[in-house]
Amino acid sequence: MFGKKIKTNPSENKVTADDFHFDLIDYYFKHKVHRDNFQIINDRIMNDIDFQELFIFIDRTRSKIGQQYLYDQLLTIDEEIDFKEQENLIDFFIENEGKKIKIQLLLSKLKKREAYYISNLFLDGYISKPKWFWVIRMLFAISLIAFIFTFFYAKIFILLFFIYLINMTVYFWNKRNIMMYMDSIPLLLIFCNIAKEINKMEILPKSKPQVFNSIKSILNLKSSIKFFKLNTGVTSEFEAVILFVWENIKILFLLEPLTVFHVLKKLDRKREDIQTLFEYIGKIDSAISIASIRQEAPYYCKPNLSKTVKSFSFTDIYHPLIPNCVPNSLQTNGKSVLLTGSNMSGKTTFIRTVAINVLLAQTINTCFAKDLELPQSRLFSAVRITDDLLNDKSYYFEEVLTIKDMVNESLSESNNIFFLDEIFKGTNTVERIAAGKAVLSYLAKSDNNIVFVSTHDIELADLLNNNYDLYHFTEVIQNEQIHFDYKLKQGNLATKNAIRILEINDYPKEIVEDAKITSHLLMRYTN
Repeated sequence: MFGKKIKTNPSENKVTADDFHFDLIDYYFKHKVHRDNFQIINDRIMNDIDFQELFIFIDRTRSKIGQQYLYDQLLTIDEEIDFKEQENLIDFFIENEGKKIKIQLLLSKLKKREAYYISNLFLDGYISKPKWFWVIRMLFAISLIAFIFTFFYAKIFILLFFIYLINMTVYFWNKRNIMMYMDSIPLLLIFCNIAKEINKMEILPKSKPQVFNSIKSILNLKSSIKFFKLNTGVTSEFEAVILFVWENIKILFLLEPLTVFHVLKKLDRKREDIQTLFEYIGKIDSAISIASIRQEAPYYCKPNLSKTVKSFSFTDIYHPLIPNCVPNSLQTNGKSVLLTGSNMSGKTTFIRTVAINVLLAQTINTCFAKDLELPQSRLFSAVRITDDLLNDKSYYFEEVLTIKDMVNESLSESNNIFFLDEIFKGTNTVERIAAGKAVLSYLAKSDNNIVFVSTHDIELADLLNNNYDLYHFTEVIQNEQIHFDYKLKQGNLATKNAIRILEINDYPKEIVEDAKITSHLLMRYTN
């Protein structure tokens, strides 16, 4: 149904991860440089459309890299984006099921949590050598000389032991440095081999030379990368003994600090190569995920993106997170949209449905509708506003600041779509209607803007009918029960059932009669 939001059940929707660590998933998105993008979706919009639940539903990636890439893709609107490459990938996977399965098996090798940290290798700065690094070189030389001389003079072993204790202090200091990279660098070889195997399949022929060169560049550090790998994978007592001996050799000769800074210096020159392979794997994994969600959807469409903001229409649009969602259709006819209706009738869900599909249309070229035509637009929302108690801001003040941002954005030359739910509900009726009318008229006056707004204030319908088309959702009371059909209907809301709903829910007769009398008095007063 349309009005009730039901959280997605991962087992029912075949999601690929048991747990979603959003603090790791969003790392690539938050630290990547977004220079020329049309819009980066902010926290407010994410909260208003329940983005995390939407991502859980859409995500069918097999690798943590693909998951991070898809997350960034869904939150980045690029005005000049060309979906041709993505659609070619999707067509390839549909036509080559065997290769798709093989790629998914390869990608699943990067499903471990540690794979999240590969993006750190090209996004973060590396630690630098301390100014006193010459001391480490000196201790290495002394240790080596002392070790050699112990074979000729046994008493020197005592000196070697004291050097060992000093070096142990330095060794554990350096552990702090190496631990920062133990989750990412050891995976680089697996990372390169997966890219190498996929690159052989001629999936993205234009990318093949660059990907090949990046693989070759990183694999030149193969022996150095293996140094980080020696601390992992202990499976037997013999290996544990070998590891113990190796650890003591590293302590005695300070091999770790000497090697770590040497490797990081080389790796710092490979940032672009790591990023190239990251985006290559992410792009492929993301395309497989999008192909899967399309196959599982009841129906979907690829949107028709236009440059004219007033050209906005859709047929049988639905909310992907709501099972058996009632679809709705709309053609804006050059006007904005004002929705009225009672609580639970479907207004807010409809606004979220449109906002979600506007976002998905411009990020993954996929809409949950039979057809959708829309302008390439930025989207802004004021749907779920709460008090900011930490900064001592009331609900109304928070709402004023959010809508002020919309007013400022409405003056830009870009196309904009604004989504508002119950505008200025944090204040009294008269001022709410007055302020709401003024703001909504202002937002809708530009040819670049379109507004979707819901309200209980049916007075706004008469005040805004020049710039807004009126629609409503309503309930039907039959046999003392409330029924919602969640269908969008044209025109203003004609029925008022709020007091009737109190009555059928067995409110005391005194309350019901009092409410009816007061309602009549208020109607006469306002008219």
